[in-house]
Amino acid sequence: MHNCIISLASNYRQEENLAEARQRLSQVLLECRFTRELQTEPFRSSRPELYANQLLYAKTQLDAMQLVRLLKELELAMGRTAEARSQGIVGIDLDLMLFDETRYHLRDWERPYILALLNEPVVEL
Repeated sequence: MHNCIISLASNYRQEENLAEARQRLSQVLLECRFTRELQTEPFRSSRPELYANQLLYAKTQLDAMQLVRLLKELELAMGRTAEARSQGIVGIDLDLMLFDETRYHLRDWERPYILALLNEPVVEL
C-alpha cells in the first residue's frame, strides 16, 4: 500500500468540478482525506477567474506511473482538452505531489497555497 498526496485545482465551475473530482478519486483510491478548498489568484493564466485548490491524502495499491496515468484519464473524462487549456480554462487539474517519500512537481511545493494546505486539517469524504 502506498501513501500519496494529490493536488486538485480548477478555475472553471470550480465548486462543481472539485466535487466531481473528489467523488471520482474516492472511488479509485483508499482512505481519502481532503483539505478545505482554498481560493487563489491565477498564476500564469490568461483568465482572471480565481482558482479553487485542494489537497487529497490517500492510499493506493497502484504504482506511481499507474496513478499519474489514472489522474490524466480522470482529467480527460472531466473534459480537460488542449483547446480549453489554450483558452486558459482549467476545469480540473490533478497532480501527483507525493508518492510515498518521492516528491513531484517540486516548484509547486513552494507555492503559498500548497504550504498553507499542507498545514490544514483534513476530512474523510
